[in-house]
Amino acid sequence: MAAAITSNLKRPEPQALKGAIEALAARFGNRLITSQAVRDQHAHTTTWLPAQPPDAVVMVQETPDIQDVVRICARFGVPVIAFGTGTSLEGQVNAPAGGVCIDLRDMNKVLEVHAEDLDCVIQPGVTRKALNEHLRDQGVFFPIDPGADASLGGMASTRASGTNAVRYGTMRDNVLALKVVRGDGEIITTGTRAKKSSAGYDLTHLFVGAEGTLGIISELTIKLRGIPETIAAAACSFESVRGACQATILAIQTGIPVARIELLNAEQVRACNSYSKLSLPETPLLLLEFHGSENEVAEQSRNFSEIARECGGGDFTWTTRPEDRTKLWQARHDAYWAVKALRPGAGVVATDVCVPISRLADCVTETEADLKSLNLLSPIVGHVGDGNFHCSLVCDVDNAAEMARGEDFMHRLVERAQAMGGTCTGEHGIGQGKQKYLEAELGPEAIDAMRALKRALDPQNILNPGKILPAV
Repeated sequence: MAAAITSNLKRPEPQALKGAIEALAARFGNRLITSQAVRDQHAHTTTWLPAQPPDAVVMVQETPDIQDVVRICARFGVPVIAFGTGTSLEGQVNAPAGGVCIDLRDMNKVLEVHAEDLDCVIQPGVTRKALNEHLRDQGVFFPIDPGADASLGGMASTRASGTNAVRYGTMRDNVLALKVVRGDGEIITTGTRAKKSSAGYDLTHLFVGAEGTLGIISELTIKLRGIPETIAAAACSFESVRGACQATILAIQTGIPVARIELLNAEQVRACNSYSKLSLPETPLLLLEFHGSENEVAEQSRNFSEIARECGGGDFTWTTRPEDRTKLWQARHDAYWAVKALRPGAGVVATDVCVPISRLADCVTETEADLKSLNLLSPIVGHVGDGNFHCSLVCDVDNAAEMARGEDFMHRLVERAQAMGGTCTGEHGIGQGKQKYLEAELGPEAIDAMRALKRALDPQNILNPGKILPAV
């Protein structure tokens, strides 16, 4: 599959690569690393796409470092791939044409916090957990939670989302401005700290979700939110996935301001019970969280419990105790590892789609039926408040027949979502793995427009080549 995606890419000429590495060594000394072990670490992928390591890794510490790497690589025509924490799921950090990986982990400073304006300025290597730890005593927090402790630069580059998106939006909604290093090493500033602007093209959102193919983010200005007075977590089991989805739809349509609403199908609940030592009923489950004042949270919980009963929900239990909330959400965040433990030695491929919430029940139930007909194991979880759900497909990578069924399932999953007015990916991005679905979703004219933008901002095609755009 990877060979078909990257067949039009050429590695740089050996002399050009040698010249670039020598120039980088002169500039960065021991911060340039070429050992095989480190290179392999910067190509790891949690998909079944093969890992494709870079030829070298540079540990950058400030924006001028990024500029110098890009300028040197541009001079020699060598690809550049940005790396945050490596948690992306569609091969975004692979180096299919070789080149130089820019590791941003040391650019991990919170530069400014403006609690009164609910924003902050950070370097791209800051992780979401580190940022919220830094903000904790200032009464504000950053709400986007994709599960993994990803870097904020990587989250912006993949337009990440997560469990809080139903109330707080995605990275697209929470980035105010960026500083981006272009393919020639120059810097673009895309906006200001103002909460809105109609000044020129919306460059900020051009780079959010571009997966490092148009520029490398060196600084972010992001929105913050006030820490709620009261937070309550809740769990409610249902007789069927359709009932759980219908409860979700009604909650959204009636305006209950749910902060989180997550679906786990019966197989996923079974996996979480085993892995996280829980005793939840092994039927479809909704996990929820409500934010607000004590009275608001109580009212939201009551209103949802009434909807749940109408849709076949069982006992509705909620708690404001931090330790109980943490245990419940940690089990949700450990869903991938819980699935992996179901079949030791097998591979797990996490994939996602997103549909309008009115089609959510149809899409999930048809997907479960498809898995049963193909004799495949793939527990389902979802940020169902916005119609986004994930399948964790378990396959023996050495079993050709099972792998073929797995690929067939993933293809049918995407086609099903697109036929329902949805998308091939709600938050994982395109990377290498989903390039073949982009034209069917957006049309050839949109792809041509993307290619024109790529040529304008990266005429040498050195910025993360082989990602997003289908091969010509």
